[in-house]
Amino acid sequence: MVLMYGDHRKELSGGYNNTTNNRMELLAAIKGLEALKEPCRVTIYSDSRYLVDAVRQGWAKRWQANGWRRNKTEPALNADLWERLLGLLTGHEVEFVWVRGHQGNPGNERCDALANVAARQPDLPPDEPLDVAGQ
Repeated sequence: MVLMYGDHRKELSGGYNNTTNNRMELLAAIKGLEALKEPCRVTIYSDSRYLVDAVRQGWAKRWQANGWRRNKTEPALNADLWERLLGLLTGHEVEFVWVRGHQGNPGNERCDALANVAARQPDLPPDEPLDVAGQ
């Protein structure tokens, strides 16, 4: 992820073994917000419709209100990360903007490069989702 404020720029990356792109997209947003030292107005750009739409359309809050269920029969995936993200969103003014991936957006291309390098690191820890919803 790339954090930018004025002339300041900070790059962060990392990864897990046995995980999914959706979990890593969520974790990037979480880590970016966790890196902030005080409440901020933030724009998160992501090529993940899953992340952007779930926040902007209110799906994640609805899943949370429904005990981390998408409907009566289907659990919401990644509840542990959604729980963390929603908690962080209350401390900041955050706008989510979807950008098309692999289309020359410099920030998105840099994030993709960082993610690919991180994913190839040896000895990545396993991704161990927390059981938030009693699943």
